[in-house]
Amino acid sequence: MRHLYGGRSANSRVFFYALLAFDLASLLFIIITSFLPRNRLIGALDVTFGIAFLAELLMRLAGSRQVSRELLRVTTWTDVAAIVSLLAATASEAAGFLRVLRTFRLLRTFRVVQCLREDSVFFRRNEELLFAITNLSVFIFVMTGVVYETQRGVNPGIKNYADALYFTVTALTTTGFGDITLPGTAGRMITVVIMIFGVTLFLNLAKVLFSPTKVRFKCPSCGLFRHDIDAVHCKACGTILNIPDEGAV
Repeated sequence: MRHLYGGRSANSRVFFYALLAFDLASLLFIIITSFLPRNRLIGALDVTFGIAFLAELLMRLAGSRQVSRELLRVTTWTDVAAIVSLLAATASEAAGFLRVLRTFRLLRTFRVVQCLREDSVFFRRNEELLFAITNLSVFIFVMTGVVYETQRGVNPGIKNYADALYFTVTALTTTGFGDITLPGTAGRMITVVIMIFGVTLFLNLAKVLFSPTKVRFKCPSCGLFRHDIDAVHCKACGTILNIPDEGAV
């Protein structure tokens, strides 16, 4: 297990990619099924994914050099919450969406980022954009889960996960149609959090979209790490750069 999770071999690289693909597939499954009526097939798939998630968690703990440190991570316990919700077939959509935190953590680990930088030209060129999209998506899914879990059964405007997602997006964009509101002090505070942090992440995404594209290449003289995509000289020290452009420029 330590070889797979901490190694640098080709097998370790393939394992990380497979794990990332599996996480994304499981998240897509949770997104789709949250809008569908519950039935036996979805219940069976919930349990199947729950068993797979549990096996992966046990493998991760077995491959960790410091199990106690792994148990102190918030993402480990969000994994546990999602696994329990799936194995118990409770269809707790908010708990199921905690899987997005696991996917986010996996995508941001040094090993996975290093592999993606080495293997994917698209990732190298759009790293900041991809992370900005990921950050915003994680926030939307987590806050939608919070809205759904705190308002279902008590707020007539939140009948399903789609309603919670709709409210989160309208609050985040400060559109505020007013057809769905969160009553009470707690509801207002949740709305404030969505607006403040959501707008910040949204503006960060817009900034990345409209700012000039940068490439990662360490200057041999001063160490500056980010340069314009067509840079010939380092703008900090003037050293000639030999940035591999793979025919893009």
